[in-house]
Amino acid sequence: MEFLFNAFVTLLVVVDPLGLAPIFAALTRGFSEKQKRESAIRGTLLGTVILFLFALAGDVLLEALGIGLPAFRIAGGLLLFLLALDMVFARPSGIRATSVREQEEESYQQDISVFPLAIPLLAGPGAITTVLLYTGGSGAGQVALFMAVLLVILLLTLGSLLLAPRVMRLFGETGANVLSRVLGVLLAALAVQFVIDGLQSSLA
Repeated sequence: MEFLFNAFVTLLVVVDPLGLAPIFAALTRGFSEKQKRESAIRGTLLGTVILFLFALAGDVLLEALGIGLPAFRIAGGLLLFLLALDMVFARPSGIRATSVREQEEESYQQDISVFPLAIPLLAGPGAITTVLLYTGGSGAGQVALFMAVLLVILLLTLGSLLLAPRVMRLFGETGANVLSRVLGVLLAALAVQFVIDGLQSSLA
């Protein structure tokens, strides 16, 4: 139960379904309702496929790169801690945000489902790191449970994207910012725990 709760909270904070709503609304300004719906569904499906691939092949990838799980837990915990700091202090994060060049490229694209929605907003470095942290070295049962939690989060994200205008009216920009800061504090605590677990494993 603790594993499921921690996985749910971490994914909820990193993927941030509510935080994606205003971004998606801005990206799809001028789109028809049909285009918005298709972009949300296609982007979420692509992000799901990418994250599921990392969940299933995480151990193989780490082994191929010669990276031990304790080292990855420490590095991943530090990466998530930086993301948490960005959320708490409301700074744009390179972990989820797009670069200037990517923003320029985005302005020339009509289909936003692949970029920037699927990558990096849904399946960015933070989300991929979280997936590898929870599935690396885990048994088949835990991986299956994690993937079920991941699917729930992605379905919540899809719902948030489809209902983006209503979500914005319900929470408003201030409400979304307050929620993001609270979740950032929780993510910081979980990130520190990852680092501690990694240190204990490496010293054992």
